[in-house]
Amino acid sequence: MLRFIIQFAVTALALWLAAQVVPGVAVASTTTLLIAALLLGIANAVVRPILTILTFPLTVITFGLFLLVVNAAVIGLVAMFLEGFVVDGLWAGIGAAIVTGIVSWIAGWFIGGDDRGSRTR
Repeated sequence: MLRFIIQFAVTALALWLAAQVVPGVAVASTTTLLIAALLLGIANAVVRPILTILTFPLTVITFGLFLLVVNAAVIGLVAMFLEGFVVDGLWAGIGAAIVTGIVSWIAGWFIGGDDRGSRTR
């Protein structure tokens, strides 16, 4: 449960930062930001794996760069369903995907992964 709360907070921080830095990304209120973070977490768990499998050939051809488009599409999907969360076009979505990816990577680096299997006994 703690891991879910941390991931939720990191996602909310990443979306807030994307709204501050990326032109074309906007969040109307804190409540909208928190709902967007929750919906993005659900969409990343359900929709993103399906899109990743369906677009696997394009991902291979582009050496993984097409995953940015997949991430942008998932963020755009959340924005489409949530009033007050705006992603204005593909490039804004890609910018938001880059920002959220970097924030998640940095947070993962600081927090650390689940290393239960790598401990020596």
